[in-house]
Amino acid sequence: MIVVTGAAGFIGSCLISHLNHAGYKDILLVDDFGRTDKNKNLKGKHFIKQVERNVFIQNWLSQHAKEISFIFHLGARTDTAETNVQLFDQLNLNYSKTIWQICTKHQIPLVYASSAATYGSGSLGYRDEHSIIPALQPLNPYGCSKNDFDKWVLEQDVSPPFWAGLKFFNVYGPNEYHKGRMASVIFHCYHQVKQSGKMRLFRSHKAGIQNGHQQRDFIYVKDVVNVCTFLMQNKLVNGVYNLGTGKARTFLDLTQQTFLSMGLSPDIEFIDTPTDIRETYQYFTQADMKKLRDAGYKDAFYELEEGIQDYVQSYLSSLNYY
Repeated sequence: MIVVTGAAGFIGSCLISHLNHAGYKDILLVDDFGRTDKNKNLKGKHFIKQVERNVFIQNWLSQHAKEISFIFHLGARTDTAETNVQLFDQLNLNYSKTIWQICTKHQIPLVYASSAATYGSGSLGYRDEHSIIPALQPLNPYGCSKNDFDKWVLEQDVSPPFWAGLKFFNVYGPNEYHKGRMASVIFHCYHQVKQSGKMRLFRSHKAGIQNGHQQRDFIYVKDVVNVCTFLMQNKLVNGVYNLGTGKARTFLDLTQQTFLSMGLSPDIEFIDTPTDIRETYQYFTQADMKKLRDAGYKDAFYELEEGIQDYVQSYLSSLNYY
């Protein structure tokens, strides 16, 4: 049995679909299943059971550990604007520690979601070397919670038989309809253009960076779930791995390609970055992908242009799910 936490969410539901297409149907889903908008992500997918998030951690996991062959722990509080540290400690840090400890005790392989938010301003670079992790200074409580767990993991003397923490960079793609403010810029661009014919991007508030030239490493969710499945099947060297494309692209590139994928000419204006995120806004991220590549992952990643085209034309334009 394969367990996926955060199963009704964006990446979790895409992973279930990918696993189904690869022939895996003996999957247990874990999440807070109280949101009907998120649950639409699970329509048509094959699985054996759903277990509520709190029930799973309180007793289900320990009682059924011998039945589990692998855990993908993708569930987390992911709102980068949330400031409640106690909430992050509960849902991201302590919940993850419990899963790790049970996986260690029962020797269950584990892949868990970390985040590029752990890199903060990027002053120490974007290398996924373990020696750098304790010195990282994330810019918000979400990033801190992810980095705190990475640090805790590296301090453990015992571990699951295989484990990998994946520092997700800017993931976009189908099944993020429910994410609201936290959905990808491509998602927001598509809907703004549909409603108004134009897209508003955040103005640069940093000297030397032009409006729209803020850069991120955007990775298509289909690449993310492909890597997850590869790790389950191949069990590489234990460790924390970056998961981006290794290529930073501007928000201007992203927006222009979204317009083109909709068959429209770009019409872009700039607005001030909201004050509640302005001081913690990342102006550049780019994953160093050498570790994963050297470990054996050879598949090409989607170029931004082809990923956006597939997302817009195959999913957003018809409200399809993956």
